[in-house]
Amino acid sequence: MTDTPPLAEGYEISTDPDRLDVERVHRWLSTDAYWATGRSREKQDRAIAGSLNFGVYALDSGDQVAYARVITDLASFAWLCDVYVDPSARGEGIGTALVGAVREHLRPYDVRRILLATHDAHGVYEKLGFAPLAKPDQWMALLFGQ
Repeated sequence: MTDTPPLAEGYEISTDPDRLDVERVHRWLSTDAYWATGRSREKQDRAIAGSLNFGVYALDSGDQVAYARVITDLASFAWLCDVYVDPSARGEGIGTALVGAVREHLRPYDVRRILLATHDAHGVYEKLGFAPLAKPDQWMALLFGQ
């Protein structure tokens, strides 16, 4: 598997839920993320509460500049979702470093697979070892309210 890219100088990654700027995360996702447009604050709060959350923070200001969350049992499965980098911080490799940090955080738990869905960031994830499903015909989904 490829090495985890370093995080750009001046930033740090944390899983401390008390550091999350939940209002900012909600604004990002509900207004600018195609997969979460219109998501209510209540639903976002429940998603955060039930997930392992990662934030990227600017060292100088403490402001959160990126977010990702993982739904996992920390034993066999993980779903990576809601990966978002603030437009002002894009182009610095923050998203790639964030996803690499998520992968490395989960590695000691020996989860069998980490899944994700994306329309437009395949290249980012491929750099970190993600690949299309080998047997997509074996997967099914139950969709509510689509």
